[in-house]
Amino acid sequence: MEQRGRRTWRERWLWLSCFFATVAFRSVSLAQIRYSIAEEVKEGTVVGHIAKDLGLDMSTLRSRGYRIVHGSTEPLFQVNQDDGILYVNRKIDREEVCERSKACLIELKTFLENPLEVHYVAVEVLDVNDHAPSFPEMEKTFEISESVLPGARFLLQGAQDSDSGLLSVQQYRISHNEYFRLEVKDRGENRKTPILIIQKPLDRESVKTHNLLLTATDGGKPPKSGEMKIIIHVSDVNDNPPVFTKDSYTLQINENTVKGTTIIQVNATDPDEGLNSEVVYSFGNDVDGEARSHFNLNPSTGEITVVETLDFEERNRYEIDIQASDKGAATLTTDKSVIINIIDVNDNAPEIEVNSYSKALPEDSKSGTTVAVITVKDSDSGINGKVLCFINQDVPFTLTPSVQTNMFSIVTKKTLDREKQSQYDVTIIAKDAGEPSLSSEKTIRIDISDVNDNSPKFLLSPYTFYLTENNSPGDSIFKVQATDQDEGDNALISYHIFRGGDNLFSSFLNINPVNGDISALKSFDFEQLKTFRFHVVATDSGSPSLSRNVSVNVFLLDQNDNPPVILHPLSSNGSAEGVEEVPRNVPAGHLVTKVRAYDADIGYNGWLLFSLQELSDHSLFGLDRYTGRIRTLRSFTESDEAQHKLVILVKDNGNVSLSATATVVVKLVEPKEAISASDVKSAATDIGDSGVTFYLMITLASVSTLFLISIMVLIAMQCSKTTDVSSKYLPETNYDGTLCHSIQYRSGEKRYMLVGPRMSIGSTIVPGSNGNTLVVPDRRSTSAELSRKRKKDRNF
Repeated sequence: MEQRGRRTWRERWLWLSCFFATVAFRSVSLAQIRYSIAEEVKEGTVVGHIAKDLGLDMSTLRSRGYRIVHGSTEPLFQVNQDDGILYVNRKIDREEVCERSKACLIELKTFLENPLEVHYVAVEVLDVNDHAPSFPEMEKTFEISESVLPGARFLLQGAQDSDSGLLSVQQYRISHNEYFRLEVKDRGENRKTPILIIQKPLDRESVKTHNLLLTATDGGKPPKSGEMKIIIHVSDVNDNPPVFTKDSYTLQINENTVKGTTIIQVNATDPDEGLNSEVVYSFGNDVDGEARSHFNLNPSTGEITVVETLDFEERNRYEIDIQASDKGAATLTTDKSVIINIIDVNDNAPEIEVNSYSKALPEDSKSGTTVAVITVKDSDSGINGKVLCFINQDVPFTLTPSVQTNMFSIVTKKTLDREKQSQYDVTIIAKDAGEPSLSSEKTIRIDISDVNDNSPKFLLSPYTFYLTENNSPGDSIFKVQATDQDEGDNALISYHIFRGGDNLFSSFLNINPVNGDISALKSFDFEQLKTFRFHVVATDSGSPSLSRNVSVNVFLLDQNDNPPVILHPLSSNGSAEGVEEVPRNVPAGHLVTKVRAYDADIGYNGWLLFSLQELSDHSLFGLDRYTGRIRTLRSFTESDEAQHKLVILVKDNGNVSLSATATVVVKLVEPKEAISASDVKSAATDIGDSGVTFYLMITLASVSTLFLISIMVLIAMQCSKTTDVSSKYLPETNYDGTLCHSIQYRSGEKRYMLVGPRMSIGSTIVPGSNGNTLVVPDRRSTSAELSRKRKKDRNF
């Protein structure tokens, strides 16, 4: 007893709380306005100027988020937030929205946020005559005895018209004849039933069959109509129709009546005898399919039973026409209506409809910010449809009731902190006042969004890239990447190259603002540029935006793109060709001349090898493969020709070797002639050699200096990196972790050592010299070639 008293006190307290909250909330809403519009109008048709009619400032419509609350289906109307005009969002079918109701009134709930302001708009949908009357059957056949007296009535199946009011079926007419007339019974609710009445005794001997045309016309302008053919066969005898024992049948049943329950029994009698007095019962032709699916009529006893679960919310009244017919040859029929009223019971739990914002709630939102609008519906009526709604959780949100019945707003009640909790699952409980009470729950997820308080961060700082020269302009050469811990637009990063300051080479580069791919707008030349630096800036899309920059160091790698250049003999007219005079009495091993060449590339790409491509006499001259010196192999004889042509091929050691040729013509002269020629030649040679040597020394010193600087920078950068970073930029399968390696070579009695970066087998090494070309033995020579060379040396 004590617990029951406490529960009653608590329920009263909850009702009083809702009442005072409703009174407090009345200051937010405004008066209701009403518009009217015809059905079937086009999408975009203007209904009314809501902002003007409500006295709202159009400049605040978008900023305050003025919109219509609607459910999960596509709304019938929308509001233009720029000009405040209410327009039709999709085609409206009044018969679909309001069925056959006399007045089709659509209630719209609209609101403005910050502060919350609710307005109610009613739009009346006017019916248009878009449906023609139609009969369930195109043809109906009757059999009537000729003994039927004038005044006999036959109920016909009425036509259906989806339109309502004056646009539904208004009148019936029958084709002109002298035996029958038509009477219309008005049942209300846009239902008119035609009744065929005999106005003149039938004579089967004169007319056996009557063909009539029943026409139903609606009240449209112009009116629409439908037709049904009636065929009447005239028969004899059976002149008494059944008569019901009651003038009317009316009853009430609960909507939860169990299937199979007999709710009423009708009874009719016939004064005739034999088969003409036996009565059978059936539903009238005008009984709709829904009534037939919910009730069953026993044709022998007249008992009506429930065969399908009833629902007060779908339909609360049934009017069923019962026909009592005898079994005579010419059946006589009497109609009687049975009215069944359905009583509501509390069988529907409340339904919670959530109209939430599409955006997340910022963590810096103020207390009292509206998060969502909740509409609670209960299909039951009376006390069963009264609903109490609340949140039974320790969350920073609360429900605020609206003036509109069963409408609530979810608002914040304290400051939010995304770092503590970024998401809330709020459970809303709705409970009706029926007995026993029914309740339902709805859980909505509220996401807390972050503010832009994190700037982008690059994966590496600084970036170091190695780029092979002669790259194709426009191709992607490398990529930078940054991340942002924020969300949404705050984490959306765009990239650009810093063009200011001393970034001279930034104008030759382009960056994809979305993914950070960097492409070169020009082809770089290692011989002109060895390394350069620029800066990339990553900016997020927050408001205000945050950014960070990173340095990018680029080192160019050499390619074998320069062929050897012949320095001696001097080139002219596109070819290098010289003439050397040699006395006939010189001994074997005499130095005839030296072919000099250089290559602008470095490393293996700049190391040269010399070979004889053409030679008139292989026994006379020999060429040092590494120095380019041409010497005699034996003494000259009287039988040797006076002039010999030597074509020397000079090629580098690149993976794809490049080459050049020089032609030396050797003329054999008598010793006396050679003396005077040698004087002139020696003077010229001294001058030429000194000039060439001077320029070669300058070139060698410059390239060596740049090379040493590059090596020192590379060593410092490689040694400062971790093993993981080094493996990223030197993805060599044969790399053993050694940073440097040395190359030894011999020239005469002297030995030299060149130190350079470690490379994998078969790769091009970058260090070298542009002056007095340094050469090493060709490591790619086969053992067969070396064997042939040793054999040739022994022969000479």
